[in-house]
Amino acid sequence: MAGLIEYYGTGRRKSSVARVRLRPGNGKFKINGKEYDDLKGYLHNDAWVRHALRPLVLTETLGKFDVVMRVSGGGLSGQSGAIRLGLSRALVEFNADLKPLLKKEGLLTSDSRVVERKKYGLKKARRAPQFSKR
Repeated sequence: MAGLIEYYGTGRRKSSVARVRLRPGNGKFKINGKEYDDLKGYLHNDAWVRHALRPLVLTETLGKFDVVMRVSGGGLSGQSGAIRLGLSRALVEFNADLKPLLKKEGLLTSDSRVVERKKYGLKKARRAPQFSKR
């Protein structure tokens, strides 16, 4: 296994982390040790699949790599964003010439939005208890 070529990228979104490895292959996905023919088997939602695969579609490398991922934390929406960033970073490691294209599309920028914490005296982060006049 000395000649194994891999390109690595880590993506984070909300509380999700995706560690992505690209290996030259024919487009198989292995997520958390389980094989999938396409990402829909894991994410279940077409919008999340399109969101996650945007870097591969944009760089026309879909089907040229086997993708091995370790995804943890959060929900499937956050995980799809983490996968997207991880794929983008791995593609830049594969070919640095793709960086301007991915950067222009905003695929190398981490989305820093996270859930606001709940405050004491409130029902949610900003939702106050209903006011009763009498």
